[in-house]
Amino acid sequence: MSCAALPVLWIALWWHAAHRHWMSPQILPTPELVWHTAIELASDNLFAQLAVSLMRLAIGFAAGVVAGIALGALMGRSRLASELVSPLFYAFAQIPTLAWLPLLMVVLGIGEALKLMLIVKAVLVPVAVHTQLGMRTVPPRLAEIAAVVRLPRSATWRLLIAPAALPPVMTGLRIALAQGWLTLIAVELLASSEGIGYLMVWGRQMFQLDIVFVCIAAIGVTGFAMDDVLRRLDAWIVRWPRTALAEHASGAPPSALARLNGAILPAVLVAVWAACAHWQWVDARLLPAPSAVFAGTWLDLTSGALPVPLAHTLLRALEGLALGALAGTGAGVALGLLRGVGRAVAPTLAALRQVAIFAWIPLLTAWAGIDELAKVIFVALAAFFPMSVAAQRAVENLSSQLAEVARTLRLSTRQRLAAFVLPSIAPGLFAGLRLALVYAWLGAIGAEYFMPSGVGIGSFMLDAQQLFRMDRLLSAAVIVGALGAVLGWLGGRLETAATRWRDPS
Repeated sequence: MSCAALPVLWIALWWHAAHRHWMSPQILPTPELVWHTAIELASDNLFAQLAVSLMRLAIGFAAGVVAGIALGALMGRSRLASELVSPLFYAFAQIPTLAWLPLLMVVLGIGEALKLMLIVKAVLVPVAVHTQLGMRTVPPRLAEIAAVVRLPRSATWRLLIAPAALPPVMTGLRIALAQGWLTLIAVELLASSEGIGYLMVWGRQMFQLDIVFVCIAAIGVTGFAMDDVLRRLDAWIVRWPRTALAEHASGAPPSALARLNGAILPAVLVAVWAACAHWQWVDARLLPAPSAVFAGTWLDLTSGALPVPLAHTLLRALEGLALGALAGTGAGVALGLLRGVGRAVAPTLAALRQVAIFAWIPLLTAWAGIDELAKVIFVALAAFFPMSVAAQRAVENLSSQLAEVARTLRLSTRQRLAAFVLPSIAPGLFAGLRLALVYAWLGAIGAEYFMPSGVGIGSFMLDAQQLFRMDRLLSAAVIVGALGAVLGWLGGRLETAATRWRDPS
């Protein structure tokens, strides 16, 4: 099957549905109309709006990369710095970028500072994490070589340490670029008066979904092009063998002194926070006292004001995760087993994955509304892609010996799946499930921002932002991050329990 067969089939189905009026022309424009709109926008302001978005991304990405590399190198090369900074940094990283949005809207407004700050946060975390990993995986023998040949410190960093740490850093840059692009689209959908996200929202509000289709295509093509540039840059720069990360990843559990060092920086920040509130260095409406935040959080927890929306969001995330994970696993396994179909469909799926997930929101709300079903569909869509990719790659990496054994035993397709395929791909599936958990949790919160109906922690935070309740915003952001960390931990434990049979010990 040709790679062009699926896109042609989709366009033919779209043309047939639009001309047969299966849906209203307002919510399903014809391919011809979308094409003419694309030509008109290209000659009007499409590229101008895209340039605004790319400029924001470039500034935020550059700032996040510089800060992330500096922080990651510090944590990776200095044990004391790692003990002092890492606990607070990883706690900060657990809070989804979108969870900061209502809080920063109160502090920064909806101008450029808001967008740049969110992009910097989205970029800084993966860059710092992968830089720290790269520094820690530098082979110790390189330091011995530098000492033997008496290299200066600057030459040691330039010739030995930086090249050895570069492969993980490049991986972090690719992840950071994708996260920054996704965050930018999300914030432009919510709070912007220019940019590609704003143009898409304007088209949705005017019920000109042809504009929405064009913007989705532009976002996908731009995301694909940026990722491809970084991928080629990575291949061009890193021409030496890459260090096996697993060889250097192990380490002893943190000591009591390390845990004590990790508590120093949070304690200092809380003390500074309390001093600011006590001496009124900052307006109490922007920075309430720690005691007020703790008291308000306790009151919200005991009264049900926080647990109820949290439970709704968690249920929404789990429902969408179940649907998306099942659909993604089924699609990935099928595409992995049917190699010809998989090769034909892969380019289309890759193109769809490059569309920032929140770019589908205007189209989804036009087709499915803003009720509970639309939110669950969006969460399922967020979970589908990581599961389908993980399942397909796991099946494609199956040992050829398993297929020979299945043919020798004359197993049916069902027996082959149950006895060989599913057990063998379980580690890959659970790796995808852990990533799908993160995307489902992020998608559930984002869905409540963009579809503000019903109960949920996202709606709770937006209400708190409108009421200027900074205490609620602070506590909700921390709780969202903590619950996300718990979900990730549970996913890891489930993966360990389900694949324990693979451990030879």
